[in-house]
Amino acid sequence: MDLFSTTITQQKVLIAYILGDNTIPFMGCMAQMYIFLTITCDEFLILTAMSYDRYVAICNPLHYPMVMNRRVCLLLATVCWMLGFLDASPYLWLLSNFSCYRSNEINHYFCDIVPLMKLTCNDTSILEVYTVIAGFTVIGLIPSLLTVTSYGFIINTVLRIRTNAGRRKAFYTCYSHLTVVILLYTSLFSQYTKPTSEDNSNTKKLLSLFNTAAVPVLNPLIYSLKNKDVKSAVRRRLQCFKAIF
Repeated sequence: MDLFSTTITQQKVLIAYILGDNTIPFMGCMAQMYIFLTITCDEFLILTAMSYDRYVAICNPLHYPMVMNRRVCLLLATVCWMLGFLDASPYLWLLSNFSCYRSNEINHYFCDIVPLMKLTCNDTSILEVYTVIAGFTVIGLIPSLLTVTSYGFIINTVLRIRTNAGRRKAFYTCYSHLTVVILLYTSLFSQYTKPTSEDNSNTKKLLSLFNTAAVPVLNPLIYSLKNKDVKSAVRRRLQCFKAIF
C-alpha cells in the first residue's frame, strides 16, 4: 500500500519537475483518483484488522495461534481489499459520467476527490451524500471505533500486568501499529474535516503531501524498528559515525 500510494501520486509530480509536463488525460485522472481512494480505504481497514490482531496477541496470547491463523489473516486481508475497491467505485462512476467541468486545471498535484468535485458544474449532492455515508461507515467511524475499542481492551489488560517489564513488553507489541494509526488518522482528518469557510488550499496540499509522501516513507521505518537485525545495523552505523567524528 505504501508503494502504491507514493507511486500513484508522486510520479506525476516528478514528471512535471523533470519534463515540464503537468498534464494528465481525463481517464488517467479518473484512474489515479480511483486507485488513491482504494488504497486510502484499504489502509484504514487493514489497520483496523491489525488492531484486532494486537488485541488477540496481548489479551489472549495463548489462543493467538488458533485465532489468528493463516486462514483468518488471508480472509481479513481479502475482505479489506475488496471493500476498498467497492467503496471507491461509486466515486469513479459518478465523476467520470459528469458532463460539465468549469475548468481543465486542478488546484492540486494529483486528482483528488475534493478538487474534482469543486471543478464540476453538475449537481454533486448524491456524491456528497455518498461521501458522508462512506466516511462514517467504511473508512471513518466504524474503523476508528473498532480500533479504539481494541486499544481500550489492550490498555485495560496492560494496566493489570503487575510488573513493569511485562507492561513494557506488551506496549512494545503494539507501539509501531499505534504510531502508524495516529499518523494516518491525524493527517487525513486534518486534511478532509476542515470547514469550507476556513479552507486553505495550500495548507491542504501540504497535508496531502505529508499523507501521500511522508507517511508511506515513515511506515516501513516505524515497523522495522522492532526488527533486531535493523536495530543492530543502526547501532553499527552510529558507532561508525562516532569513530569518524
